[in-house]
Amino acid sequence: MVRAVKDSTRKVLRVGVVGVGIMGSNHARVLTGLPGVELTGVVDPDPAQRDLIGRLIGCPAVADLDALVKLGVDAVTIAAPTHLHRDLAVACIERGIHVLVEKPIASSVEEGRDILVAARRAGVALMVGHVERFNPAVQAIKQAIRGEDILSIAITRVGPFPPRMSNVGVVIDLAVHDIDLIRWFTDSDIVEVQPQLSSAVAEREDIALLQFRTASGVLAHINTNWLTPFKARNVTVATRGKYVMGDLLTRQVTECFGFQPDGAYSMRHLSVGHDEPLRAELIAFVDAIREGKPPAVTGEEGVASLEIAIRCLDSKPNSNVAPRRPEPRRVAG
Repeated sequence: MVRAVKDSTRKVLRVGVVGVGIMGSNHARVLTGLPGVELTGVVDPDPAQRDLIGRLIGCPAVADLDALVKLGVDAVTIAAPTHLHRDLAVACIERGIHVLVEKPIASSVEEGRDILVAARRAGVALMVGHVERFNPAVQAIKQAIRGEDILSIAITRVGPFPPRMSNVGVVIDLAVHDIDLIRWFTDSDIVEVQPQLSSAVAEREDIALLQFRTASGVLAHINTNWLTPFKARNVTVATRGKYVMGDLLTRQVTECFGFQPDGAYSMRHLSVGHDEPLRAELIAFVDAIREGKPPAVTGEEGVASLEIAIRCLDSKPNSNVAPRRPEPRRVAG
């Protein structure tokens, strides 16, 4: 049971951002424009980065979590490096602070479950930042297949090697988005995993071809890599009654239907909204806090998607990827 914010009659929800790199600075930007929300402050260990964002946004910028808590926050969004998620999230939750933590929820399933247990005990909202669910094209696909008998899903998420240094490969960085979408589209758990991974130019896997079967019998496939010179984000869903194609970058969604014995069929473009996905995600987080309802992407869902991603890494037939090494953990203040 998620308890609503302490004083439900108070109009302003005080929110802080933990970690203001690329993603966290976008959190701060969006939060400043949300009605009924006050960006109380941001925290980052890098003095130059936190001061820059503090000046640009016009809010206090502090060096550690304790200083942010002293500013009086009701909720935080955590966009720090993944290996810090568990310690930061639990520290906030134990203070009765609602938490949105960026994907993946943690570095391991065990750490993710630690966050879950803490949130249940404290009765605070815990949401995971699987922002792709809030892409208007993804929303249109979900609506188009609602009530359909889904047969297969194919997702392509490729692009060039990211300029930022990363301690994970494409499965955790990219494919975890699509693992979450497969589970969400089908409303079913993934029960079979068949990964093919390779490290072509990076230390960690930079090519992944992942096949899945859900408990409901849907076959799904993810093609992801850091070798393609341009970004592509495409989803196709085949059902018994229609075939839906979506480009998540251009936000174009097309539906084929009315299949005839002679091979003829009809086609139409579906209406797609224009909302910024991150804004929609943060609004959903705020609504969950104000209304005391389960968040749009629960902690349980975040852990389930992480568990499937790790299974892909831990059962890799015919791959040339070196075994994963544990990441060093730093304790946040």
